[in-house]
Amino acid sequence: MIKVVGIDPGLAGTGIGMVQGRENRVSGYEFGSIKTTPEQSLVDRLELIYARTLAYLCRQKPDLVVIEDIFSLGKYPASGITLGKVTGVLLLAAGRAGSRVQEIQVREAKKVVTGSGAADKHQVERSVRNLLCHEGAIRPFHASDALALALAGFFRKRWK
Repeated sequence: MIKVVGIDPGLAGTGIGMVQGRENRVSGYEFGSIKTTPEQSLVDRLELIYARTLAYLCRQKPDLVVIEDIFSLGKYPASGITLGKVTGVLLLAAGRAGSRVQEIQVREAKKVVTGSGAADKHQVERSVRNLLCHEGAIRPFHASDALALALAGFFRKRWK
C-alpha cells in the first residue's frame, strides 16, 4: 500500500489531499483545507498552517508528500513572496514529520490528471473527481488541486 499526500500552498487556504492504493489503483482518499483569515497576523496564520499540517502528516505517515512548487507572477511579486513563506512552513512540517518530499510544478500535476498542463481549476476538479469516482464537487478548489498533486505523485512513482 502506497500513501501520498498532496499539498496546495495558500495563505488563505492550503489544500490537503491524500490518496492511497496499490500499483495504479487508488483504494482510498480524503481531502480538506486549512483556512486562515486576514484578521490573524501573518505569524499566527503560518503557525496554524504549520501545526495542522504537521499533525496531519504525523497521523497519516505518508510515503511521499507532494507540494506545489511555487511560482510568482511578474505583476504580483508580493504573492510569490507570501507563497514562499507558506511553502517554507509546509516543507518544515513535512521534514519534522519524517516525510519524503517532492515539489512539482502545477502544470505537471494538471498534465497527469487532465492530459493538459494548461487545464483550468474546473477541469482539474472534474478530472480528479472522475479518477477517484467521487460523487459531487470537490471543494474548495485548493483541495482538488491538492488531490491532483497527490495523484501525480501516486501515478508517477519516480520517487521510489
